[in-house]
Amino acid sequence: MSGKSRNAKSAKDVERVVAAFKALSNETRLGVFEQIRLGRGKASLNQEIRPSVCNVASNFAISLSTISHHIKELRNADLVRCERQGQTIL
Repeated sequence: MSGKSRNAKSAKDVERVVAAFKALSNETRLGVFEQIRLGRGKASLNQEIRPSVCNVASNFAISLSTISHHIKELRNADLVRCERQGQTIL
């Protein structure tokens, strides 16, 4: 691997780490991430168990739209993935 491509990859890795730390720097967002990571608020769909946005939100005293915003920030930092199953977001 040439020096330029190694530096480009390294720079990209640094950007991902910075984005992750930035996303997790918010106390509520960190709590949401932990709820998802620990599988709290699980919803069973197609024999897979994944937390739904509504179930995760039920663990916080803030609005569903605010939880959705925090999850969007976590998704943008590649810390979580979301999938729609009908009207449920997992």
